Amino acid sequence: MPNLYQETSDPAPSAPALEDDVRADVAVAGGGITGLSTALHAARSGAAVVLLEAEELGFGASGRNGGQVNAGLKLDPDTVERDFGADLGRRMNALAGSAPALVFELVKRHGIACDARQNGTLRAAVHARHAAALRATCSQLERRGTPVELLEGDALARATGTERYSCAMLDRRGGDLNPLLYARGLARAAIEAGARVHAKSRALGMRRVDGGWRLDTGRGSVTARHVVLATNGYTDSLWPGLRRTVVPLFGAIAATAPLAAAARRIILPDRPVLYESGNITVYYRVDSRYRLLLGGRGPMREIDAPAAIPHLTRYAAKLWPVLEGIEWTHAWGGRLAMTRDHYPHVHEPATGVLICLGYNGRGVAMATAMGRALADRMAHPDAAFDMPLTPIVPIPLHGLWPVAVKAAILSGRVRDFFGV
Repeated sequence: MPNLYQETSDPAPSAPALEDDVRADVAVAGGGITGLSTALHAARSGAAVVLLEAEELGFGASGRNGGQVNAGLKLDPDTVERDFGADLGRRMNALAGSAPALVFELVKRHGIACDARQNGTLRAAVHARHAAALRATCSQLERRGTPVELLEGDALARATGTERYSCAMLDRRGGDLNPLLYARGLARAAIEAGARVHAKSRALGMRRVDGGWRLDTGRGSVTARHVVLATNGYTDSLWPGLRRTVVPLFGAIAATAPLAAAARRIILPDRPVLYESGNITVYYRVDSRYRLLLGGRGPMREIDAPAAIPHLTRYAAKLWPVLEGIEWTHAWGGRLAMTRDHYPHVHEPATGVLICLGYNGRGVAMATAMGRALADRMAHPDAAFDMPLTPIVPIPLHGLWPVAVKAAILSGRVRDFFGV
């Protein structure tokens, strides 16, 4: 069964496999949001760009995520500035905070029909400890002039349709969209800007050559002065050690049939998006066709039916009894990349090579912003860069990640149950 986005999206733009040897200023490996945003912004700056995607454009988490356009990094702004210093930390917070605005600007500028809405993000807390942390986050953002507000009591119950949450922070910078349509729209915009975009063209090898780097696909090659690796949760051995710097997690999303009028009036009536503030995050939204899309951690594999994630569909019924008898029509999942420190990782391991991965579940907005930042880095290498450039450090005992992830999810669910 195709996922809901595949079933309801327009076809992808033509992106034939690479079957010749070409030269470019910039070669991009990865046709998700990071790679497509990089290609678009680099091409708009006048660079000759060739993008290689192993599968179809938007194949990975970029085209299969929950569609939430969230502002900010995973960690609080005070923590970011403590970890990286006042100057760089401030710039990191500014980049991440303005990332949704860039998404909605690109949607408007390039006429990307992806059901984009800037109706805000609700970050909701169930337990007292999570509520205290959420209040601290809200206070930090208010000090920085961010358009956020705390919702409690009747106002929160009306906004969500459930009395489960003790408080929530409404961040008006955020919103939602159809991520597959967005990725395909970025691809069209990149092509219109002059980039060459090739699907079914996995980069099998990478080696240094005179004047830059060569990426080989088996049927063709790209030689370029600059290379950007943007493979995130599907990172392989293209660059030594890179695969072992992130943990690939499987997200899972279920979608209902269109909600009846009574349910529409109850469940997120103003249609913000919501994600829970807990150890194991659940997130949801109501899309443009009034389907409820609810996601969270699933089995550590691909899924294609709601029966694979009964814990999520049961949880939805607990939140909103009005859903009793609703049909769950679709379910899907895919791999995203988590880092040990919960920050995106940007690497520059050799002259002419840039790598960016690890959005920790906040990829739609951050990947868009990082694509522009990477393009600017290539065009202006001496300018200040608004993220730390770090060495590639593989995670110890990385081969045990499937066991470790299952244990961490179980532990997180237990802690969420007891509110610790």
